[in-house]
Amino acid sequence: MKIQGTMFIWLAVFLLAMATVYGVWSKEPVGTTALFLSFALAIMVGFYLGFTARRVDTGAQDNKEADVADDAGELGFFSPHSWQPLSLAVGGALAFLGVAVGWWLLYFSAPLILIGLWGWVFEYYRGENRTQ
Repeated sequence: MKIQGTMFIWLAVFLLAMATVYGVWSKEPVGTTALFLSFALAIMVGFYLGFTARRVDTGAQDNKEADVADDAGELGFFSPHSWQPLSLAVGGALAFLGVAVGWWLLYFSAPLILIGLWGWVFEYYRGENRTQ
């Protein structure tokens, strides 16, 4: 995490320089504000990563002698045959289309989104005290 923190600190320095140059040359307040806010975001992320790196064990990315396999680990569980993302995608597409076409389309997209979300959350739920 030290390397990532250092990268964000250097990005913050670059953004501060660019925001200053852009603000002086262009005299345009919106772009200058956006660049200064980007600087603030980069400095916050860099400080957080550096602050956290001092409190956790050294990762493989901080070891110059590490291999790629040293940082491998469990990524999580991914359902191999779930239909719930399809329902959420169709419902989300209809909802965004409803903004452009008409708000009445949200009446058809909301049930699809709710059914997909409910199914995805409780896809592997088998009851409160069930053993299998």
